[in-house]
Amino acid sequence: MLVAWDRQYMDEVIAVWNEEAVQEGYKELTAKSFENIFLSSPYFDRDNTFILLESDQVRGFACGCTGDDLPLGDAAGYITCIVLAHDWKTNDNYTMMLDAIERRFQALGKKQADMLFFNPMMLPWYIPGTPKHEHNNAPGVPLNSMLYKFLLSQGYIERAKECAMYLNLASFAIPEDIRAKEEKAAADGYRVEQFDRVKHYGVDEMLRELDNPLWKREIGQAASDGVPVVIAAHQGKLVGFAGPVIRQENGRGYFSGIGVSPAHEGHGLGTILFFTLCEAFRRIGTEYMSLYTGSTNPAMRIYEKAGFQTVKQFSVMRKEF
Repeated sequence: MLVAWDRQYMDEVIAVWNEEAVQEGYKELTAKSFENIFLSSPYFDRDNTFILLESDQVRGFACGCTGDDLPLGDAAGYITCIVLAHDWKTNDNYTMMLDAIERRFQALGKKQADMLFFNPMMLPWYIPGTPKHEHNNAPGVPLNSMLYKFLLSQGYIERAKECAMYLNLASFAIPEDIRAKEEKAAADGYRVEQFDRVKHYGVDEMLRELDNPLWKREIGQAASDGVPVVIAAHQGKLVGFAGPVIRQENGRGYFSGIGVSPAHEGHGLGTILFFTLCEAFRRIGTEYMSLYTGSTNPAMRIYEKAGFQTVKQFSVMRKEF
């Protein structure tokens, strides 16, 4: 029997999650973290959160969310998770829970269902081969997981593969060839340094040119609040960024992204920005960095040159109704 969310099921849902989702690499949930990720989210929808019951015991949990103010939100609903207890991972049970989420999306006028990195209900996961270093968000469905294979069978299309990358910062240092690249850029009038609202201008214009909703929100807010951001400037005007420079409580360097205005590409600014960011993180005692990027993104070469390695892959998936 499938029922809508009720708080009475929370402890059992957490137990199913910690038994099953953790096997896919996700971080364990506690009552506090469940509250923070799901129930406290402004996008939580009781009518799009489902519990699979058998003999009054929780056997599965599924959650979707919507929001017209989210990227693609006018057309898309986001699938956050579908988790089933071990003996209940059947095609029929997956189908029952997926159908319930999709029906809710369609009732709200959505034209498609997505699993991707814009989902505001961020699910942390552990980086393989590390002492429980964690990444703050799953950018899709873990590649080759049971859910991934099921969604493919249900008409979901893989739109991209996201590579999750990791670097221990303990021994990071900027190599000489990057220093030389920085000197050459400086000769062309470019400076790579931390943002200073007295010295620099043009934050909003740069972010409009880069046209990324996440960057517009996070980098714009960081610059406004005085949170450190590594920037590239030409005669004081911002033409690129990397950051922000935030060490999280778990020792991770938070990474929103890296971008260079199209008119200023070709000077190696992306590479210089990223290496400068890694150095800034190391200087404030950050233990590691993790990020994800599309498998075909040219920026991957920058990350690999800095020492990052791909540790996990996720699939960005969509079904149009």
